[in-house]
Amino acid sequence: MALPEIKTKVVGSYPIPSWLSMNPSTPALRDAIMVVLKTQELAGIDLISDGELSRYDVSHPETNGMIDYFIQPMGGISSAVTRSDLEQFASEQRMGFRVQPAGVVEGHVAEGTMNLPRDWRFFKGLSRSETMFTFTAPYMLSRTLIDRHYGDIRQLTMDIAEVLRKQVQSIDASVIQMDEAHLTGHAKDAEWVHEPFNHALNGIQGEKALHLCFGNYGGQSIQKGYWKDLMPFLNKLDVDHLVLEFARRGYDELHEFNELKPEIKLGVGVVDIKDNEVESKDTIARRIENAVKVLGMERIKWIHPDCGFWMLPRSVADRKMAVLVEGRDTFLDL
Repeated sequence: MALPEIKTKVVGSYPIPSWLSMNPSTPALRDAIMVVLKTQELAGIDLISDGELSRYDVSHPETNGMIDYFIQPMGGISSAVTRSDLEQFASEQRMGFRVQPAGVVEGHVAEGTMNLPRDWRFFKGLSRSETMFTFTAPYMLSRTLIDRHYGDIRQLTMDIAEVLRKQVQSIDASVIQMDEAHLTGHAKDAEWVHEPFNHALNGIQGEKALHLCFGNYGGQSIQKGYWKDLMPFLNKLDVDHLVLEFARRGYDELHEFNELKPEIKLGVGVVDIKDNEVESKDTIARRIENAVKVLGMERIKWIHPDCGFWMLPRSVADRKMAVLVEGRDTFLDL
């Protein structure tokens, strides 16, 4: 059966099942991932993910999957954070949602014990549906670190990009998505960040996606900024499609993407993940209709939630996924 002209996808994360938290073991983790995959299948999502549960450390469940999962195994980075490191990180006020650096760079950043292909293999065969792989962008990772080695944020970010590039080269997912939730509030860095982004993205063998949002911590946006300020950066990217937050922010800036080079297709957020209220299928359909009216059917290839579902109750996340598909089908009259 041919896929619809506009496809549905998730962004990545899913609420950790309570029974996994109570029984953190590898068999329980595999079962949890199967539940997450099957839930998306039953909702009718076209491109599903493992809910980022493959990042879940059964030995250290408190580990942050978006940051620590990538930083801790890298070579050249120490997890021993001193009081002076904490004071420096706090004084720089880099991240409103994080008071402790993810690590301290003490030498050249290398792969270390990182093994993303192993984690992809752990869940790639658990579903027959098209499944994507996701990873955090090098810029966001670099901003969580105290640098005692490079003295140059650009070189640090590029070396992290090289690590990620090597890792994703061996992952055969049809779509691999890079996630960035910090740059949106720091557009001044966008003048150079396209270089490490493209370096990492060009290791991808399949379709290349980039998710950009304004953060989601405690159900709150973290970054303040405007899409228009990132347009020069976006036009320098070697990426197949973007995955963008809109539902929470509104669609007033949608027209800015008429300036985006046409070879980059768009994913538009139509589900608000910072609100427990579940949208109606008609609301989803209207949001899609508006996006198509502003940008044209040929540009809108994906619809999705604004960001991951990890902060929501599972029952809410499940219903929001279902209504995402129902709204798309209503718009396309399927």
